[in-house]
Amino acid sequence: MKPEESENLLRIDLCRLKAEGELFEGEVDIIDCEEEYVHPFGGVRYSLFAKVIASELLVKGRLEQDFDLVCVRCGADFDMTCKVEDFIESYEINDKTEFVDLTNDARDSIILNLPTYPVCSETCPGVVMKSENFSDDRWNVLDDLKKEEGDK
Repeated sequence: MKPEESENLLRIDLCRLKAEGELFEGEVDIIDCEEEYVHPFGGVRYSLFAKVIASELLVKGRLEQDFDLVCVRCGADFDMTCKVEDFIESYEINDKTEFVDLTNDARDSIILNLPTYPVCSETCPGVVMKSENFSDDRWNVLDDLKKEEGDK
């Protein structure tokens, strides 16, 4: 069974939830990141178990989202999968609660697990500087002054 995924939302319909709990798996596009160096692609893949316990809904499981990022060391684009292996949330419910919306919590959990300083690989050397020997003629004037003083 899948949660309701209409309008890019990740919601659980409590009326249809089995009493013993239920596993939900699928993909939904809920990340709308407008950052210059962070671009999500595809949807958030989820595998979540939900169960009503007394007056709360407990949801736990795994989330994944693919991103195109820019390496802070070398500036190259690279792809990375952000994984949240320990997603867990509790939602207070009552007899009138029809749906529980997981969208914001799932989105926040993915974004908070993105690396602060993404690198394309741990061995990335960064920007390679070209070593060139420049001849700076401005210093030659000072060298000539030293030679003239030595001649005196």
